[in-house]
Amino acid sequence: MGSKNKLKRFKENETFSNLFQPGREELLQNQFPLKGHWQCDYFKNEKPIVLELGCGKGEYTLGLAERYPDKNFIGIDIKGARIWRGAKTALAEKRDNIAFLRMQIELIEQTFAPNEVSEIWITFPDPQIKYKRTKHRLTNPEFLKRYKNILKPQGIMHLKTDSAFLHGYTIGLLQGLGHEILHAHHDVYTNTYAPEEVVQIQTFYEKQFLAQNKAITYLKFRLK
Repeated sequence: MGSKNKLKRFKENETFSNLFQPGREELLQNQFPLKGHWQCDYFKNEKPIVLELGCGKGEYTLGLAERYPDKNFIGIDIKGARIWRGAKTALAEKRDNIAFLRMQIELIEQTFAPNEVSEIWITFPDPQIKYKRTKHRLTNPEFLKRYKNILKPQGIMHLKTDSAFLHGYTIGLLQGLGHEILHAHHDVYTNTYAPEEVVQIQTFYEKQFLAQNKAITYLKFRLK
């Protein structure tokens, strides 16, 4: 994408009522006004909140929100030119159970209060295979602690990825830390027990992975 198109999208992002772009300093100083108030101040209801981390263009957020109108969905990503697509589509389709948040996921505890979130989806994150990159891996122990701090006690997590490495790493980590694995599939499209929302919602990149005959893995777990 050219720099002109990116700048145009960044400018348009500022006008979207369903997209929030808090500054890093604002978050670090704990001044984000929606923290602890997403249901009453934005969604205006008490429906459960579900996050998608690294949402990209928001295909999964949009797909889940259509499938589950009884829940509120928030897609989170740092890439403004990508998140633009999801926010624009949600507004055009008048989806009132969707919001988007442009921020670094490491600051998630600055945007959500304890027990504010019911579910978290992590869809096709960078597996960060090299050892020196493990601190950026979205299922490393530090990130799991952050998620646990904002999830309700029985909150659910989902990991969908094309990376057999990340799938195996996360299973081993969850078992080692004593967390509860609810479902584990190493190839959801050959598994008749895969949940419908796992196989019936596909992202742009997922379709590319499937065209390359890559297996798509899925984990559903609860943090103890």
